[in-house]
Order: sequence, then C-alpha cells, then structure tokens
Amino acid sequence: MDTTQLLKGVLDVAVLAVLRTEDGYGYDIVRRLRDAGLGDVGDASVYGTLRRLYAAGSLSSYVVPSDGGPHRKYYAINPQGRAALDSQTVTWLDFAGAMSTLLTAETTDTPTIGENR
Repeated sequence: MDTTQLLKGVLDVAVLAVLRTEDGYGYDIVRRLRDAGLGDVGDASVYGTLRRLYAAGSLSSYVVPSDGGPHRKYYAINPQGRAALDSQTVTWLDFAGAMSTLLTAETTDTPTIGENR
C-alpha cells in the first residue's frame, strides 16, 4: 500500500505528537518522524505542515542563533496545539480501531465476489 495518501491525512497530528515532548526545528522534526517509522515523509510536506500549524495558532516559534551556520527556527506546541492534539488523538484511535476491526474480521464474514447478503 502506498502510504503517501495516508501521511497527508495524518501529518498534522504526527507533527503535533512529535512536538508534544520537545521543541524542534524543521529537519529535526523530519528526522524524528522518520525515526518513529514514517520513513516516507517528505521534507517539503513537513515544512508546509509546520507553516500551516503555526498560521492556525497551534504552534509558536522562536529563533536560536548558531555559531556554525544559519540560525534555526524552532517550533513548540502551545495550549491550542495540545487541545488539537488531544482531539485528533481521540479521532485517530476511534478510526484506527474501526479499521482494525474491519481488517481483522474473520474471512467467513466477508462475502466473495458476486455473493449477495
């Protein structure tokens, strides 16, 4: 299964979840998502998601100077973002549970092609 479309639907909640415990800058967030098992996540998608979540008021940001390169823009989840994460977590768990039920249903419950119930 191509996970690209699945990622588009859950990237907001995944980014919020990554930032729940520790602030991060763009590439750090990409790395943490990939380390968590979302290997197909694209850099541009994450950067776009960060901008969208910031514009929506779910994230705050601050700049950290660097002696060895460009300054880094860090993102932090704020109270509005935590509320969104809590809500989206409930939605995700309900959806994932429903899908698990569907996918693990006994094959005898599934009609064969052309069979009517």
